[in-house]
Amino acid sequence: MKSPMQLNRFEIRLSGTGGQGVLTLGRILGHGLAIEHGYYVTQTQSYGPEARGGASRADLVVNSQPINYPKPEQLDFLVALSQEACNRYFQRLKPTGRLFVDTTLVTQTPSNQFWGLPCTEIAREKIGLVQATNIVALGALTHVLPFARPAAMKRSLEANLPAKILELNLKAFTAGYNQARKDIPDGPTQWTFS
Repeated sequence: MKSPMQLNRFEIRLSGTGGQGVLTLGRILGHGLAIEHGYYVTQTQSYGPEARGGASRADLVVNSQPINYPKPEQLDFLVALSQEACNRYFQRLKPTGRLFVDTTLVTQTPSNQFWGLPCTEIAREKIGLVQATNIVALGALTHVLPFARPAAMKRSLEANLPAKILELNLKAFTAGYNQARKDIPDGPTQWTFS
């Protein structure tokens, strides 16, 4: 395994509504960064009382060194797959933090500085399954995060998903990754790490 890029504490919040697969997205991304990339990672989650439609979030803290406190304090990266999530969590983003939104469902961003991709639309039109939105987003995030590698994230998908849905999800991952490379070509070069 190639040694990971040196990284100080980096806080990620993945957010959306129940039924969008945010918790699964957090588990797969966390596994990929920890097991496949070699970082220290903590993952915590929160979801509303409704099975579908309630607020849902998964938080990751990523570091090259052991992590003292497992919950985020000031977000470096906010992923919002719904308008409600964007509105609710944007205030927790550092001034130098980055916002990524699903432009299918987030139509009003609190800042004009964001990365956006129509993840839900890509899942519906290219994959034929809106439930693959979270994996389309995973592909896009793998492109914009300079310390994430596609091959490692694909291995994380293989380790975390049942074989019967793996092929479809690998297709969703690739669709999100390729669309992000096309629409956000300079994304990985815009990060500054403190």
